[in-house]
Amino acid sequence: MDTTVHLAQQDEADELLGRSALAALTGMLLDQQIPMEWAFTGPYTITRRLGATDLDAHEIAAYDPDAFTALFVEKPAVHRYPGSMAHRVQQLCRYLVEHYDGDASAVWADAKTGAELLKRLQELPGFGKQKAQIFLALLGKQYGVTPKGWREAAGAYGEVGSYRSVADITGPDSLAKVRAHKQEAKRAAKAAKATKET
Repeated sequence: MDTTVHLAQQDEADELLGRSALAALTGMLLDQQIPMEWAFTGPYTITRRLGATDLDAHEIAAYDPDAFTALFVEKPAVHRYPGSMAHRVQQLCRYLVEHYDGDASAVWADAKTGAELLKRLQELPGFGKQKAQIFLALLGKQYGVTPKGWREAAGAYGEVGSYRSVADITGPDSLAKVRAHKQEAKRAAKAAKATKET
């Protein structure tokens, strides 16, 4: 992997995300209940605290859980919920070691179709259907991973010209558009809920 991304909106963090499959997967895993750019800065923060230049699934899988959690808790915290997310990152790395010999890019390298890739992503710990579809769209739109039918498998997140998710963030302007879309979706969901309750 060697691509230019602007997911973290921070040069060093984005450089890591552009060259490291595990960093990109980890950023996607962390992307919940915190701002997107905070989530995607997480892999760089973890890498620095490990004293490394990249994340290593074997190293993280074997790391002492308490010590790994301490890396997440250290200020500034890697996530709003550092303990549970440290556990999830280790779970993800153990799965990658067990099923893909620790190589995150192997999850998508030989996937023949979008449906097959979506299935593989959904099998990863911490990846439900929505997260898997968003990551599939990110791979297709920004990392050049485009197996047959990838847009269809990614659902609405695969649409051309949409601003629905991190898959569509290429800079500050698109980040603002994605934020606006998410806020509008939240408003609509609240309004629908209120209508149901009356």
